[in-house]
Amino acid sequence: MVGSIFARQNVKAEACKALDAKACQTRWFKVLLGQGERTIFGRDHGLHSEMSIAEFQAAVPVRDYEGLKPWVDRAVAGEKDVLWPGEPLYFCKTSGTTSGAKFIPLTKDSMPNHIRSARNALLHFIANSGRAHFLDGKMIFLQGSPELAATQGGIPMGRLSGIVAHHVPKYLQSNRLPSYQTNCLEPWEAKIDAIVEETRHADLRLISGIPSWVQNYFERLLEVTGAKNVLEVFPNLELFVFGGVAFEPYRSRFQALIGGDLPTVELYPASEGFFAYQDQLNQPGLRLVVDEGIFYEFIPADRYFEENPPRFTLAEIELNVQYALVVTTNAGLWAYDVGDTVKFISKSPYRLEVTGRIKHFTSAFGEHVIAEEVEAAIREAMENEQSTVVEFHVAPQVNPEEGLPYHEWFIEFSREPHDLERFGRIANEGVVKRNPYYKDLISGSILQPARMTVVSSGSFQRAMASLGKLGGQNKPPRLGNNREFAEVIEKVSQP
Repeated sequence: MVGSIFARQNVKAEACKALDAKACQTRWFKVLLGQGERTIFGRDHGLHSEMSIAEFQAAVPVRDYEGLKPWVDRAVAGEKDVLWPGEPLYFCKTSGTTSGAKFIPLTKDSMPNHIRSARNALLHFIANSGRAHFLDGKMIFLQGSPELAATQGGIPMGRLSGIVAHHVPKYLQSNRLPSYQTNCLEPWEAKIDAIVEETRHADLRLISGIPSWVQNYFERLLEVTGAKNVLEVFPNLELFVFGGVAFEPYRSRFQALIGGDLPTVELYPASEGFFAYQDQLNQPGLRLVVDEGIFYEFIPADRYFEENPPRFTLAEIELNVQYALVVTTNAGLWAYDVGDTVKFISKSPYRLEVTGRIKHFTSAFGEHVIAEEVEAAIREAMENEQSTVVEFHVAPQVNPEEGLPYHEWFIEFSREPHDLERFGRIANEGVVKRNPYYKDLISGSILQPARMTVVSSGSFQRAMASLGKLGGQNKPPRLGNNREFAEVIEKVSQP
């Protein structure tokens, strides 16, 4: 029944095949400027609907959250017409800046982007695979709590997944799991146990979530049920929808847990907007969402740190070039530096791959730990243990031989701590107190505390030399999303 309802929705999935992406971007640029001139930000920057792109780029510099924060703070406090006409519908609270929490606005105009883009991703899967049975069974969405707090200005505030939970279409609500009450449970350990009990006898067809959280659910499910694999519990399981982190490091573990391959659909959602989704089966690249209130600009990654780097529109991009992603949106973000790097692999339609972050980070489990957090934590550990670190690298260990996944810190000391275990505990606690997502993963027993691996003197120099990157402007990566550099360090550190 739900499948037939879904199929009758007035959606654009087929129309997208003939969509003129460049024309859509031009139209949205004008629409955004027309709204922007009615705002405080617009008046501060002289925005008007007849501006050219060159004039806009001259008037509005690229800013990250810190740069936009003076206007965001006014909106958070309850002032109207600051970044977008009226006031935001929500603020998405997230982390990842040197100043702590970020508050990203979501407006009445921008919310449909998040809902329709996810829906269109499923429509493409149905069209390409001929599979739609998952719509008539139960669907699990592993997400943050839908309970919302409020800003000082009285605007609802929460995590993106919890906010989006309030906007699931009515025709999907009857098949959606877990229940609202279970979704609100804290901490994660209690929540995951409740989800397992609530879902273990259901006719589950689809599951959606960040891979690390879904893996934890599957492992707990098998532990409780005693089943050999997930398909033994859910024989009709048909689709896994994910986003936020790369799936490849998890693939082999998922195959073992599930008992075979399961079709996947990858999404590229963010607090700042839903940017792209997988529209082809078993093919690389995510289709850029070009007609949902977002105007895109792209800065060549190798010129990002110039004083005035070029800003290219969609019409000007080249294939297989690394770009930093910049967006202007109907949520009230203006020339906003998302922080991601992407490269396009197709122009017809525009498809991209998310290649990383323009700055160092590690987010193999959705934690988005940034360099500043790790560097501050390691400074605390050095001060407490009167030790000196020459260099370090943090890498995820997604599939350890035993136990939970963890962050592994490869550290080269010139003066070692008296108590390495205490050094590691202080460093781990330093990241926990600075990063709420990492804290959730540790306290929820998704990750075990970080492990310290001491490497021999000169290991980092030897590693860089082996990569042909010793000297000059080359620096060892402090954080990684995979174990590529970690494996080099391990190799050169061996006696």
